Amino acid sequence: AKKDVVKMIEIKISQGAKPAHGGMLPGDKISAEIAEIRGIPMGKDCLSPANHHTFSTPVGLLKFVEKLRTLSGDKPIGFKLCIGIKSEFMGICKAMLDTQILPDFITVDGAEGGTGAAPLIFTNRIGMPGDEAVAFVHNCLVGCNLREHIRIIASGKVASGFDIARKLAIGADLVNIARGFMFTIGCIQALHCNTNKCPTGVTSNDPGRYQAIDIKEKSHRVHNFHKNTIDALLELVGAMGCSSPQELHPELIQYRLDGIRSATLKELYHFIEPGHFINGNIAPFYREDWNKSDAESF
Repeated sequence: AKKDVVKMIEIKISQGAKPAHGGMLPGDKISAEIAEIRGIPMGKDCLSPANHHTFSTPVGLLKFVEKLRTLSGDKPIGFKLCIGIKSEFMGICKAMLDTQILPDFITVDGAEGGTGAAPLIFTNRIGMPGDEAVAFVHNCLVGCNLREHIRIIASGKVASGFDIARKLAIGADLVNIARGFMFTIGCIQALHCNTNKCPTGVTSNDPGRYQAIDIKEKSHRVHNFHKNTIDALLELVGAMGCSSPQELHPELIQYRLDGIRSATLKELYHFIEPGHFINGNIAPFYREDWNKSDAESF
């Protein structure tokens, strides 16, 4: 029997670099190994559509979460998305309340997320910025009394120790880092990810290109980046008077607003009390979107 290597399952709804946009895996990047794993023919472009065929409503998404959990033997199941229309995510929250089906985690990708395989207009203009999105998702779950049951993973241009601290302070439980690690193995953001002609071999399966990556050398670079980034995070945590990253909170971080005034993240992102959305007296900042949201329709 094959070793059980799948630890958790993430349903990808959208990503920060190109939310609401599908993807294309060119035929010349499909090796025999990729064809076997994905069940697709070699030499033919593989289109990943922008939407899922399995579900089309918030309730449908959660029923799919439940199905995957059952089929996988109760592995953690979650979904990844870049926030766009606020009421649509609130609809998912209403569906959680209606069905009592909860994901184990939600990965919140900021509009800063990147890939050279995305249309530039989408990368630059579509999606909610990461900090605002993480705080929004955190607040929605808090407002529905669901936060303690669901982990939030923050993603999108997270690279430094401060990036991690900021995301944890506004509601994330953990973070994904991709860009920083890609830099350590040679990515220069040439934006040729989809062409199979990445000049440093990072996103190519052409042996003439990827053999330029010295695994032994690059593994040390990856290790050093990870260690030094975590060390920097812990230094910041200590400097802010905390003994653990879990103690970070939005009042500890201030942003310059207009060159004169500054405000804490708590002031910027409208943090609310548990049960706010189900107690009936919803703050004006959230009221219109909450009233428009629907568990049965995006």
